[in-house]
Amino acid sequence: MRIALGVEYCGSTFHGWQSQPQGNTVQDVLESALHAIAGQPIGVICAGRTDAGVHASHQVVHFDAPVERPLTAWVRGVNSNLPEGVAVRWVQPVGDEFHARFSARGRRYRYLLLNRPQRLGLWHGRAGWFHLPLDLTAMQAAAARLPGEHNFSAFRAAGCQAKTPVKTMWRAEIRQQGNLIVFDFEASAFLHHMVRNLVGSLVYIGKGAQAPGWIDELLQARDRKLAAPTFSPDGLYFRGPIYEAHWGLPDPDDDFLDGVLK
Repeated sequence: MRIALGVEYCGSTFHGWQSQPQGNTVQDVLESALHAIAGQPIGVICAGRTDAGVHASHQVVHFDAPVERPLTAWVRGVNSNLPEGVAVRWVQPVGDEFHARFSARGRRYRYLLLNRPQRLGLWHGRAGWFHLPLDLTAMQAAAARLPGEHNFSAFRAAGCQAKTPVKTMWRAEIRQQGNLIVFDFEASAFLHHMVRNLVGSLVYIGKGAQAPGWIDELLQARDRKLAAPTFSPDGLYFRGPIYEAHWGLPDPDDDFLDGVLK
């Protein structure tokens, strides 16, 4: 039986999602917890790998269960074997044709940025930080140029393994409450470090180093060296994949932080 799980985690103490020889990744601890319930090794496939320090409010994984267990065991039982900072939120059987990564038609990311002179205390590890005042209107004008199909090479990490830098951005919005700035991105797919590189360039525009039209120049130049440095991973949240309704899976997000950010 193929099983899908919804997982959330704080990435601050992990070396990213993907299993590594030295361990201490989200995949490592999740597979270990599943092993404890199944009594034998279980490998999982995720919807979107995250780097060290990056969080997820709704990661989706699938695995083929080698044994029968009550569905509650894949939530409560697994959670009892997971370390702090990682939790399974839901479980659902799916057809063998479902694939957490390849069945997704899009993905969502959110970046939280604290904009104030003082460094982070309470938000340490949970948000990015910029000390100079930022022009929200200028950043919004720049972000409005991102939706559509573009070559995002200017925002692509050198080690990115994607077959093509051409992606379709559906949503790029920025809003602010107090000194917290929220960046929301939704696209068909994302390149490695793409969101963090976009945020870095939008911050350059916000601080007045560039005009909003600079985004157009970067998209046309397709040169990573011309864009801003990669921003901190601390404020990046994978909000989940987007699947067709026929899979019957929970929505990729439950309005993460929207209850306090209006």
